[in-house]
Amino acid sequence: MTIARLTLIGKPECHLCDDARATVASVIGELDDPASVTLEELSILEDAALAEKYWDEIPVLMLNGVVHNIWRIDPVRLRAALQEATA
Repeated sequence: MTIARLTLIGKPECHLCDDARATVASVIGELDDPASVTLEELSILEDAALAEKYWDEIPVLMLNGVVHNIWRIDPVRLRAALQEATA
């Protein structure tokens, strides 16, 4: 089994980040094997390099270290990408 690594970059009190978190959780929960996906959350308030790179783009969702989406997460696109990444 291949594990897909998701990284959600955002900050506290960000409504788009909250929406992204909910979408990601929903998509993971719908997968045949939710354990095939790990999710790490990082805050731009705690990492100056992330803040400099992504300040205007949060939330940023990365899949296996590559930017998958910024601002809004498309659940259909994410589901397809996760199914492919864990196949």
